[in-house]
Amino acid sequence: MNPKIIFAAAVTAATIVSSPAAAQTGGEWSGVYAGGRIGYAFQPNDDDETILFDTDLNGQFDNNVTTAAGANAFSPGFCGGAAQGATPGAGCEDDEDGVDFAIHGGVDGQFGNFVLGGLVEYGRTDIRDSVSAFSTTPAFYTMTRRLRDNASLRGRAGVAFGQTLAYATGGVAWGRIRNSFATNNAVNTFVQRGDDDAWGYRVGGGVEHMIAPRMSVGLQYLYTSLDDDETRVRAQGPAPATNPFIRTNAAGTDFARSGDRFNWHSVNAALSFRF
Repeated sequence: MNPKIIFAAAVTAATIVSSPAAAQTGGEWSGVYAGGRIGYAFQPNDDDETILFDTDLNGQFDNNVTTAAGANAFSPGFCGGAAQGATPGAGCEDDEDGVDFAIHGGVDGQFGNFVLGGLVEYGRTDIRDSVSAFSTTPAFYTMTRRLRDNASLRGRAGVAFGQTLAYATGGVAWGRIRNSFATNNAVNTFVQRGDDDAWGYRVGGGVEHMIAPRMSVGLQYLYTSLDDDETRVRAQGPAPATNPFIRTNAAGTDFARSGDRFNWHSVNAALSFRF
């Protein structure tokens, strides 16, 4: 289902349930709210990530690509970034972090000092994550994933101290990941396949404070992990039979990233209006 439809349906459901929730509970944190957040998204260190190879196309990425002489064709190694040239000495560009923002809607119920609720959010996060391999040719092979659209549906539980709420949150997350591939190898052809939609989870916590009867501000930390293990790049001919990518199987060799999850942290400020 389209995540935008999920977002709209969740907001509608929150509106419907808000009246009985507010009637059955007391406290200023009960009711429906909507707002937005903005902050910064940054990725954990993944310098040890590599590209894996399936030369016999059996679905197991446990092979070395070898030359006609039996040597490892990727002995120059790998880097956790976008290659800047055909050899490791040319360097690799660092992964790109960026602005993270979203709109959200939810409903809370206050039971004494305890607050329970749920929210849905839809946002944009501009981050890029690359990994590169270097062959003895010499040549570079770079797999890149970039995230823009993302959404989550989460529960929320916290403790209210008057006008201040400390809470934890967690739930399912979705992202549209745009995968791409780049190389200076002009001998083989390369075909990419995979699904751009990725699912996973988002967890975190924060503090929210009422600055007016129907307005609150807050600081929040979130950690998101999406399952991105379906993207494959196949190196094919035309090339001589001795070409390392078609020596084992004439149909080619599949590439996959060793890191099959797209993970990032975000710290942001939020503003919400209650109804």
